[in-house]
Amino acid sequence: MIRRSLIAAALLAMSLQAAPLAAHHGWAWASAEEFELSGTVKQVRHANPHGTMKLATPSGEWTVEIGQPWRNEQAGLTPELLKPGTRLLVHGHRSARKNERLMKAERIVIAGKSYNLYPERPS
Repeated sequence: MIRRSLIAAALLAMSLQAAPLAAHHGWAWASAEEFELSGTVKQVRHANPHGTMKLATPSGEWTVEIGQPWRNEQAGLTPELLKPGTRLLVHGHRSARKNERLMKAERIVIAGKSYNLYPERPS
């Protein structure tokens, strides 16, 4: 009986460790073609596994995935720059589902300055 409990506890612990990895989806959901979007930041969430922002655009509100906090900082994109009311241009890849207003940012341009979140990727 104790052995079964230990095995069950070990399996549970392993599944909990794997859950964040399964939830992080990388780039698989995004289209391969480059996409640009300009608008005004409504809301920002700086968090792991990646941050997000809501962007008000002429075509409606979009959700933009930005980098992890360390990646944003490495690119020079600070929370002071990326805040509600900021006008910006986002370069990256939109969702492969054309009706979904979701994109992943590779580069963000604020007041003419470019912040490259993924310098290893061509954009």
